[in-house]
Amino acid sequence: MSWETLRLEWDGDVATLVIDRPDSMNALNTDTLDALEDALDEAEAEGARVLVLTGAGDKAFIAGADISYMKDIDTPAAQEYAEQGHRIASRIETFPAPTIAAINGYAFGGGMEFALACDLRVASERAVLGQTEIDLGIMPGWGGSVRLPKLVGDEIARRLIYFGERIDASDAHEHGLVGEVVAHDQLDSHVAELAAELAAKPRHALQGAKAAINMSHEAPREAALEYEARVWSGLFGTHDQREGMDAFVEKRDPDFE
Repeated sequence: MSWETLRLEWDGDVATLVIDRPDSMNALNTDTLDALEDALDEAEAEGARVLVLTGAGDKAFIAGADISYMKDIDTPAAQEYAEQGHRIASRIETFPAPTIAAINGYAFGGGMEFALACDLRVASERAVLGQTEIDLGIMPGWGGSVRLPKLVGDEIARRLIYFGERIDASDAHEHGLVGEVVAHDQLDSHVAELAAELAAKPRHALQGAKAAINMSHEAPREAALEYEARVWSGLFGTHDQREGMDAFVEKRDPDFE
């Protein structure tokens, strides 16, 4: 498929979703949201081993949702818009491979919420992040009020949401909002290295690890531990489990599927 506002690019088994509206700071209009859903379907169907999310141009990751669209909609339309945003964030969160947000600039509102749904977040030194909805008379509607507190803690999340504060990459790293900060001109190459390393790991073990971590956020402790044990034991007998352990014993590099 091809879309006017989004590109799906491949480098081996690594799929990169590029929001391609640089003149609008990659704001998420309805066409882009529809394209995102299609592109996630395609990346999954094609067996992506890693998914990277980023924005086109040199200024913005995703500067938020489309305010020109939102300003005139009523409650039922807003509910549909919220449901679509939630649907996409959940697809990113549960995508059957590691996901990386390459935050190359402004990440506000819905853009930050999609970054929160990724497994890993790498920020350019130029990145600026914020749940800025409060100054529009609204609040986060695509998962920010749920995912942000789990990532940075309740107090920091409330401050960021209540004040609509915009923070730079250094502060975002200090709060645990991003995993690392790199020079702006090294972001793409660094993320490509991370993605290539992850793509070389055993696919099913990564899927299991991601599912178990996600379950730990959703289920009671005992249920999450039981789920981990089931997923762990289910990996035994697979090619990658046998190959990984044989390679360890034989002191060689494993050759995973």
